[in-house]
Amino acid sequence: MVGRQGRVTGTVGPGLVGEVVIAVRGGAEAFLAHPAVPGERIPVGSVVVVQEYHPPRTVYVAQLLS
Repeated sequence: MVGRQGRVTGTVGPGLVGEVVIAVRGGAEAFLAHPAVPGERIPVGSVVVVQEYHPPRTVYVAQLLS
């Protein structure tokens, strides 16, 4: 799971539990998401990379800069 890319479908930020959709096993699944960098706010539609995974459905993500 660590290193996979996904797209934000619910804003990720301080005090918020966002949502990220990640391709898994030939489909896509939604995971609860927190920012890997404290205080970072990641808007809907941003592409992110998973930095940490906490089973069963929580990930810590960082925004990919283009």
